[in-house]
Amino acid sequence: MEMSKNMVGWFEIPVMDMTRAIVFYESVFNVKLVRNQMGALDMAWFPWNEKAVGAPGSLVGNKDHYKPSSDGVVIYFTSQTDNLNDQLKHVQAAGGKVLRPKTKISDTYGYIAVFADTEGNKIAIHSNK
Repeated sequence: MEMSKNMVGWFEIPVMDMTRAIVFYESVFNVKLVRNQMGALDMAWFPWNEKAVGAPGSLVGNKDHYKPSSDGVVIYFTSQTDNLNDQLKHVQAAGGKVLRPKTKISDTYGYIAVFADTEGNKIAIHSNK
């Protein structure tokens, strides 16, 4: 069966303190998140483009249904500058912790880095260079 769509259609990163999490992610990725209240969910959407490759997503807060964790799924962000160090240099100053510095996967697959955000989630970044 040939797939016409990527497997991931949307992602959500659980947060306990939405304001703190927005400040963290806006600082690390140099983007503006758009906060929305969707019923019981407090959400902050990452910028997205319908024509771009990859899945859109958001931060999401709801203490009854979402709990940050460093032990679950890991989301890989794509470095928009193609240099992980551009994002990693902001992680600690924004309240996070670098868990794995820029590390080469291979010549074919590029580099990854892993950090803990202010909410306790383990997040990764990928770049080709």
